[in-house]
Amino acid sequence: MTNRTFTMIKPDATSKGYSGAILDQISKAGFSIKAMKWTKLTVEQAGQFYEVHKERPFYGELVAFMSSGPIVAAILEKENAVADFRKLIGATNPAQAEEGTIRKKFAASMGENAVHGSDSDENAQIEGNFFFSNTERF
Repeated sequence: MTNRTFTMIKPDATSKGYSGAILDQISKAGFSIKAMKWTKLTVEQAGQFYEVHKERPFYGELVAFMSSGPIVAAILEKENAVADFRKLIGATNPAQAEEGTIRKKFAASMGENAVHGSDSDENAQIEGNFFFSNTERF
């Protein structure tokens, strides 16, 4: 899976109508979409997805935010996918993100930062498996 990564366009970005522009930027950066769905996480699902952060003070707020509206989940493919996608999305804090990155263009704050991107090949596989069966991947 080293050439695949996982992303979610978060509720802040979907509610503002940024999904198409974000997907366009992803495509223009050379990523191909191998699976994609428009869905809404329940509180329980958001809690499971972000369980790694359960002990952190922002966990409850994160779960509430991620279950507040629809998201676009996707598996992306490109050589060096995880690192290249992390560079494309930019720093978690949009004020510190480089010009032209997705978060610089579309994020409002550290909490409402438009997109999620896997931080390792292992997490990309785990996160992709959370949302997609093998028959939903191409």
